[in-house]
Amino acid sequence: MTTAGTTGEQLPIALRTEALEQLLTERGLVDPETMDAIITTYETNVGPLNGAKVVAKAWTDPNYRRRLLEDGTSAIKELGFSGPQGEHIVVVENTPTTHHVVVCTLCSCYPWPVLGLPPGWYKDPAYRSRVVKEPRSVLSEMGLDLADDVQITVHDSTSEVRWLVLPERPPGSEHLSEEDLVPLVTRDSMVGVAKAAAP
Repeated sequence: MTTAGTTGEQLPIALRTEALEQLLTERGLVDPETMDAIITTYETNVGPLNGAKVVAKAWTDPNYRRRLLEDGTSAIKELGFSGPQGEHIVVVENTPTTHHVVVCTLCSCYPWPVLGLPPGWYKDPAYRSRVVKEPRSVLSEMGLDLADDVQITVHDSTSEVRWLVLPERPPGSEHLSEEDLVPLVTRDSMVGVAKAAAP
C-alpha cells in the first residue's frame, strides 16, 4: 500500500492500521468502543494470565491438579474460564522425564480462554510442520534444550480438541503462594516450547 505523495515507500504498519481504523469508523463500519472492548478482553481478561492461574492452582492444590488432568475443560471452568475455542481442553503434564509440546498442523487451533490469541510463530508453517518431525531441534532453536533421555510428545490441536501443557513447577518455588506463582507461568511454557520461569 502506498500513499499519494510518497516515493513508493510504505508507511509504518502502525500508521496504516490507524488510518484503516479511522476510515472504517468514519464509514460507520466499526464501533471504536467495541474494538477497544475486544482488545481489552483478549489482552487482559482472556489470555495467558488465565492459564497461569490454572497452572498455579494445580501446583498448589493436588485435588485440583487431579481434576485438571482428568477433565481439563471442567476444571478450567471451575475457575471461570470458558467460551469459544475452549469447549474441549485436554491438559498434559510435563515431568523430569516427559515433555509435551503443542502444535496445530492444519491451521492454528488454540485454547483462547486460557492462552489468549495465538502468537505468530504458532501459526507459522515452519513451526507447524517441523515440530512434528523434529521437535527436539525446534525446541532447541526456541531456547529449550532438553536432555536426551527426556521423551518428547507432540500433541496436535484440532477444532475438536485443544491442548494445554501443565509445566513443571520450577525448583525454588516451593515456598511461594498460588498468587506468587502466577507470574512464573508463561504462555510458552503452557504450549511446551519453554519451561516456567525461575523465581
